[in-house]
Amino acid sequence: MTKLIHDIGGLTREPGVVRAFVPTMGALHQGHLDLVDASRALVGPGGQVIVSIFVNPTQFGNETDVSQYPRTLESDFAQCEASGVDIVFAPSVSEMYPGGTQTSQYVSVQPGPLGSILEGVDRPGHFAGMLTIVAKLLNLVQPNFAAFGEKDYQQLALISHMVQQLNFPVKVVGVQTRREPDGLAMSSRNTFLIPEQRTEAASISRALFAAQAVEGNIDAKLSAARDALSAQITTSYLVAMTPDLSRELVGTENATQGRILFAGLLGSTRLIDNVPLGGVNPDE
Repeated sequence: MTKLIHDIGGLTREPGVVRAFVPTMGALHQGHLDLVDASRALVGPGGQVIVSIFVNPTQFGNETDVSQYPRTLESDFAQCEASGVDIVFAPSVSEMYPGGTQTSQYVSVQPGPLGSILEGVDRPGHFAGMLTIVAKLLNLVQPNFAAFGEKDYQQLALISHMVQQLNFPVKVVGVQTRREPDGLAMSSRNTFLIPEQRTEAASISRALFAAQAVEGNIDAKLSAARDALSAQITTSYLVAMTPDLSRELVGTENATQGRILFAGLLGSTRLIDNVPLGGVNPDE
């Protein structure tokens, strides 16, 4: 039976029980459930899988974005229960930020240089808020494993860096992006798209897969992606980078290791996606 816990005190860990953790902001879809399945595979039937559902206000740009984010706790819990989750942790904002959510009022985790590129350019403060809440949740849950989706690839890279550099005793596991039948990466934000936009959004994955299929240098790959993108989408970035995101790949390079990353606006909805540079990347 799945337990629903709202207060921190309910997260007491049983000695000797292996835990895997899936942090989410709710509005769950099959991509989240893939993380649950991966977590169960890691801990086995005798371990615990814990899912958190918390819309973290400190990683949003403004109050409007926070208030508009979908909140579907009842259906989220039902999905977790059907997927065999042991504990759903759904705290309030005051439980997680007892001193308030103003950044001047609490100690936060700063992302460093990796947080200033890509998403960090258009979403200042986002990664500090994200890393801070992930650090708090890891401290509270104390898992052996924590699963994150590859769709938010920069987020995954930053969390991996944080865990390594701050010596968190947890193994971060990346899980492949789950896609809709037309290729669109599953995201809670897809619900904001009207039907016409939803059709155009599918061009993002087509563009990335077109780039991936090109046998040539980085310029040729990115050119193929731009040609496949819908004109209705305003591109924020379309780049190829090393697997750890430490360097943008030069256009004349014929690299086989790396990641192609995209972000853009369709109407007012920001969509992101990424694929390995040359198919499944064994080093990632």
